[in-house]
Amino acid sequence: MYQGQTLWVVELGEGIAELCFDRAEAAINKMDRRMTHEFGEAVAMLASKQDLRGVLMTSAKDVFIVGADINEFDAVFKLPGAEIAASNNASNVPLNAFEDLDVPTVAAINGYALGGGLEIALTSAYRVMSDAAQVGVPEVKLGLFPGAGGTVRLPRVAGLSVAVDWIATGRPHTATQALEMGVVDAVADPGELREVALALLRKAINGDVDWRAHRDRKRNPVQGVAAQLDEFFALATAKVRAGSAKHQPAALLAVEMMERAAWEDRGGARALECEAFVRVAQTQAADSLVQVFHNDQLLKKLYKRHAQNGRPVKEAAVLGAGIMGGGIAYTSALRGTPVIMKDIAPAQLELGTNEAARQLERQVKAGKLTQEKATRVLACIRPQLDYNGFENVDIVVEAVVENIRVKHKVLSELEGLVREDAIIASNTSSLRIDEIGTPLRRPENFVGMHFFNPVPVMALVEVIQGKHTSEAAVSTAVNYAVAMGKTPVVVKDCPGFLVNRVLTPYMRAFLGLIADGADFEQVDRAMESFGWPMGPAYLEDVIGMDTGSHVNDVISAGYPERMPALKHDALRVMAENGRYGQKIGLGFYRYETDPNGKLKKSAAHDTRALLSAIQPSGKRDFSDEEIVERMMLPLIVEAAHALEGGVVATPAELDMALLLGIGFPQYLGGPLKYADWLGLDHIVRLSEKYAHLGRAWQATPRMCEMAAAGARYYPGK
Repeated sequence: MYQGQTLWVVELGEGIAELCFDRAEAAINKMDRRMTHEFGEAVAMLASKQDLRGVLMTSAKDVFIVGADINEFDAVFKLPGAEIAASNNASNVPLNAFEDLDVPTVAAINGYALGGGLEIALTSAYRVMSDAAQVGVPEVKLGLFPGAGGTVRLPRVAGLSVAVDWIATGRPHTATQALEMGVVDAVADPGELREVALALLRKAINGDVDWRAHRDRKRNPVQGVAAQLDEFFALATAKVRAGSAKHQPAALLAVEMMERAAWEDRGGARALECEAFVRVAQTQAADSLVQVFHNDQLLKKLYKRHAQNGRPVKEAAVLGAGIMGGGIAYTSALRGTPVIMKDIAPAQLELGTNEAARQLERQVKAGKLTQEKATRVLACIRPQLDYNGFENVDIVVEAVVENIRVKHKVLSELEGLVREDAIIASNTSSLRIDEIGTPLRRPENFVGMHFFNPVPVMALVEVIQGKHTSEAAVSTAVNYAVAMGKTPVVVKDCPGFLVNRVLTPYMRAFLGLIADGADFEQVDRAMESFGWPMGPAYLEDVIGMDTGSHVNDVISAGYPERMPALKHDALRVMAENGRYGQKIGLGFYRYETDPNGKLKKSAAHDTRALLSAIQPSGKRDFSDEEIVERMMLPLIVEAAHALEGGVVATPAELDMALLLGIGFPQYLGGPLKYADWLGLDHIVRLSEKYAHLGRAWQATPRMCEMAAAGARYYPGK
């Protein structure tokens, strides 16, 4: 009946046609311009058939439709608003046409039906779902919301409460959940899905179920009493506003639009959806989060290459227990890699084992693990005081104290006890890999693996390649990090590596503002309003002033031209006065434990007096705009230095590392994506404005060249 490159239609007999999504030479189905065009042609053909009695919608892939083709977003979202609207409306015409077929329709959802995939399934009168499939509308994670009728059909099919929750959170749902919430009409075993769907279609054809009522409720206004709808949306809007990430308006825009659309028929509601979709598509959050998706895909491609170049890790060891070592061992065992945890002190071994047990207990309480599974995971961690079994491991992660002499001694001893092809990785945060590896006889097998604390929570691992480190060692370390569920980024050895190096000018900018008379609480408020999870003063309290001051000094010493010694250093002042932050209950702020055992932050009224000693010109008023510019510019410039110096290979890897490692605001997409949004010409103007502050605020020559040429770090597709 119809054969396209993304779908086909065949007659099954009894007046039933099957419309099957089956993208040629691809493992998955996705919703793109080609598929939408062919869908429209196929529907027009079906509508012209006089003897058509019903349509079964299926997929020939392991998935149904994974969603829209995000590669098409860049070009469309850069168009003027009217052209974005025209593109959106054109893509919706075939969906409405399928929904309006004057015969019953049933979608058999055999695998993932996400975003546009679920929106297409919702055009059917009925949906039958495999109990192995998942459905959802994850667009909010891209700074968007469903734009192919999802905000119209989902409330009318499953109710407003379900629709708001699904659209605002973007969470995927199982077949059982989808059935309970009314998104699908039946669930079947994968092997029986087709027959169950056909049976339902035949019932509809025979008039045993009212398929027209199912179809027509999607074309009419939402059912409900005005006062009840007003109350619902008032509560829903407040909840979504409170739960939305800063500067990510998609969820709130969707709910506000759905409130107006509830009173409209399909045509009116779709017009409102299209209007709001144009607005959200042009936001900074959408631009950045779509790029984050592309960056994540790039990393996954890189991991496939590393999988070919390195070895899989079948057994690992952690040298040095405690909180950090216990966290690494726990994460390794949880993901299926047995691990030896070795320390010279029984107390440290106990601490590491307890940390792993504590993390597993949390998983059990949260319902993410059974007690039986938790017990098996803990059994995969072998705490011991000797090196027994180290001759069998593929990789050892050294996590001893940050002291170069101690590390030299430990690693020299370790190298003689492991296989010649075993990889030794140092979990260092401040020492150079090349310096640590000096005494090793096989430096090609030595690599850095900088885990971020707390290990079970933080996704990023910096894999540091020294000048002697082999590509095989790097790839093996990457493979191990991926097996642990982490996101590794490969960086070259340098002071501070990548994340802490790029963060240091930001923290130094904070110290400069304080020295120039800024109020630390205003700086925190300005940066938190800008999108950071916590301001710089609060962050230093969390890190610990002694640690933060030491890290700042060590990394700054590596880049003296841009990061010279500070005459007026608030971190040093705080540390010298024993105000180490949260760990003692007093830093820039004061901390007390509430009845639930959580630390509560409050003002420390003597902090300003303490800081006044390093403010030679006294207090000064700064606008929030100037604070943000002075804080963010040196971070962007240092990111550019790191990229240009080959510390990291691509803008994508750099931006992902900063997003995952320090809580860089998601809606910015990373320092280099943020530079693109501002424009390199704007960055150059800012660097001229703040040139008097020092080299850290001055754009690199390469940035100036890019600005003159109108170039970007992400040229787009």
